[in-house]
Amino acid sequence: MSETAPIEVLFTVPFPAAVQEELQGISPNLHFNFLTPRRPEDIPAEAWARCQVLYTDRALPTQAQAPLLKWIQFHYAGIDFAADAPILHKAGVQATTLSGAAAPQVAEYCLTMMLALGHHLPDLFRLQSKADWPAERWERLSPRELRESTVALIGYGSIGRELARLLQPLGVKILAVKHNVMQPQDTGYTPPGLGDPQGDLFTRLYPIEALRSVLKQSDFIVLTLPLSPATRGLIQHDMLESVKPGAFLIDVGRGGIVEPTALLSALQEKRLSGAALDVFAEEPLPANSPFWKLPNVIISPHIAGFSLHYHARAAKMFAENLRRYLEGEPLLNIYDPTRGY
Repeated sequence: MSETAPIEVLFTVPFPAAVQEELQGISPNLHFNFLTPRRPEDIPAEAWARCQVLYTDRALPTQAQAPLLKWIQFHYAGIDFAADAPILHKAGVQATTLSGAAAPQVAEYCLTMMLALGHHLPDLFRLQSKADWPAERWERLSPRELRESTVALIGYGSIGRELARLLQPLGVKILAVKHNVMQPQDTGYTPPGLGDPQGDLFTRLYPIEALRSVLKQSDFIVLTLPLSPATRGLIQHDMLESVKPGAFLIDVGRGGIVEPTALLSALQEKRLSGAALDVFAEEPLPANSPFWKLPNVIISPHIAGFSLHYHARAAKMFAENLRRYLEGEPLLNIYDPTRGY
């Protein structure tokens, strides 16, 4: 690539000054334009026209606005919201996600919720609020321990792999589910020392077609799948009727993978002992949603991926992809429009 004509990199996400400075030191062949638009239309036309690499959350140009654009790096791991954007389908434009950068905090969230549900934290908080020391403590509050339990990781991407690593000391049986079981290795971005790059931390690997069998065996079910045409509405009433009695569900993937009325019924009828839900088909979750009132559910407002370290982790991943881009190497986390992730 020409050193006399720097590659224009446009940011529409506000990065801390220290992170900006670190990125600017990657190569003299890069020219960074850090903008903080409130709306896509606030980005000047000349900025779009010069842009060859775009780092963005949701702001996207039309095909005509960015004739030089070659690569879009999204600020998120899941980009189902942009699936129909014409620019993602333009010849010569590739998009990458931030899969892997959020894995540490989401995996910790999942582990926290597994322990919270298994050890009856919602019940304990209710008892505390009433100053209630129940006589039937053994019957009501004996835990479902993680140790020696069976955990289903539905979606064995960066989050599932990091959770598998965290679960190793607890002696659990891990049933991993992914679309391509012939490729257990991780081909996406993996921070050093984290995750399961080689694909050898699970007990058994299943194809998505065997999901019902996995649900029948599992004490804890963790959903980390992306939302795509293949996963939308994947888990319906009949699937939830197959779950192991007393199982817990943790959903940090995307709302819409589990059919809401099916999930509601499974929780109300105690086919699922409880759930921790961070994502919903409709967000924000309406105040009149019956999920709010379920005593066996922990609800969080789509925050599992939040971290004070997110920008630093995002910058490290983007820096690696920038290096690859400059060297003409394949980028990490390339988005495939035909798969939807």
